[in-house]
Amino acid sequence: MRPVQCGVCGNQVLCEKFSAAHTQIQWTEEAAAVCPIIAERVAAGELSARVRGCAPLRASIDVAVASGLLAVADA
Repeated sequence: MRPVQCGVCGNQVLCEKFSAAHTQIQWTEEAAAVCPIIAERVAAGELSARVRGCAPLRASIDVAVASGLLAVADA
């Protein structure tokens, strides 16, 4: 797993790309405590376990793949 930092909130997660469609993300801290987008959804009543991530983090992962910082296993 490789570290990837969110370009919006600066939170760092560990990522692994098994294919273009399959990404494993491991949060290094409580997601609702460090990500303002997830925190907002949890505050609105959504269970944190059901929040799969946020668009800025996905975009940061895409940038990491495009720049070669995060390899895709089947590529």
